[in-house]
Amino acid sequence: MDSPPTGRTGPSPLAALATALARPSQDHTPLFTHASPRWLRYLPHVLALGAVTALLPSSINVLADDYGLNAGLAAGLAVAQSVPLLLAVSRPLPAWWIIGSAHLLTALLLLAAGEPTGSVWPWPATSVVGYCLLMIPLSLREPRRTLFAVWLVTAAATLTTALLAPDGQFGGDNSLLGITLPGAVLVLGGALRERAEARRLLVEQEHISEAERGRRTLLEERARIARELHDVVAHHMSVIAVQAASAPYRLTGVPADAAEEFAAIAGTARASLTEMRRLLGVLRSEESGTETAPQPGVGDLARLVETVGRAGVSADLTVSAEAAGPLPPAVDLSAYRIVQEALANVVRHAPGAEAWVSLAVEDGRLLVAVANAAPPAGAEPLEHAAEGTGHGLVGMRERVRLLDGRLDTGPLPDGGFRVAAALPIDSLQGSAE
Repeated sequence: MDSPPTGRTGPSPLAALATALARPSQDHTPLFTHASPRWLRYLPHVLALGAVTALLPSSINVLADDYGLNAGLAAGLAVAQSVPLLLAVSRPLPAWWIIGSAHLLTALLLLAAGEPTGSVWPWPATSVVGYCLLMIPLSLREPRRTLFAVWLVTAAATLTTALLAPDGQFGGDNSLLGITLPGAVLVLGGALRERAEARRLLVEQEHISEAERGRRTLLEERARIARELHDVVAHHMSVIAVQAASAPYRLTGVPADAAEEFAAIAGTARASLTEMRRLLGVLRSEESGTETAPQPGVGDLARLVETVGRAGVSADLTVSAEAAGPLPPAVDLSAYRIVQEALANVVRHAPGAEAWVSLAVEDGRLLVAVANAAPPAGAEPLEHAAEGTGHGLVGMRERVRLLDGRLDTGPLPDGGFRVAAALPIDSLQGSAE
């Protein structure tokens, strides 16, 4: 004997549509509440008020004069068909329930109490206009399933009432118009709403992507700086290992306990070097390759300026005697990289412009300044700002932050650009000693 199926089946399509009609959107804010132009926020209220003002007297006249309804009854039905348009600005689906019920009640009363007329059936002209106006906020607020359910109910009610009218009581049948016009408004409004939602999601995703791109750039630059500083730290660790290992041979009368301590220090230094090499392997990306060249410093700036000159940027280099002297390795490398990135930006964004590079020591800090004039008239930048990788200024900031220094960048009044960094020297020299 087969066992009964245990899986639960979902609701039928009709039940799903009925549920959609019973559950309006949870967003009860008026349409265009968050629009940037202030006047656009008030536009739905103004249009709804204008629609009520125009439709209310028109509906009373049409129902009383053209269809022969009692004036009081016509006024009540007209109010129920038009005034809820004010509610549709924030709650279109409840407004649809009210207006739709009023339209259906109007059609039934016209059958029961109306007089033979040459006017159209089943919906008076004012009812069609007001109903189509209601479809606009409905399509801009409710999901696609709800809109489809509204159209199905509209079509069913229209066809049913059209079949109920006896022959000769009305002058024409506008049921096709009463089905197609609201459907067209729902399709157009729904398409506009979904397009606006797609654009909003696209802008949101672009912002997320931009933030992720900036974060990735920052992490890549930090990893690159860490790889470069590996050589600096490795040099100091090697010196420690060599000094500790050779101390018992260089110094006379070293006690056995002290010799063992020196050997332990040398072993720890060598182990640290091994771990640093492993760390460097983690930091090195697949594209970085093997970095075996010695790290550059202030002494290599003359060759860098010469290279930039061959690229069309005439740069003048000024290095004071204190800045040219021995510098802490991290400061020496960072100063070179800052000048390198600044001159590279001049080549990319201001080709042909003159540049000035100066390095000086003041109050225990290495002052690095790179400035360039405006590019010659007609010079086209090799790379626009929006097309760059963003590594230049990010790398400068990270290097300066690593050394607890200060970085100032910005345009000059003459159209040029200036980069200025202050890198502490005394604190690093003291810690190295």
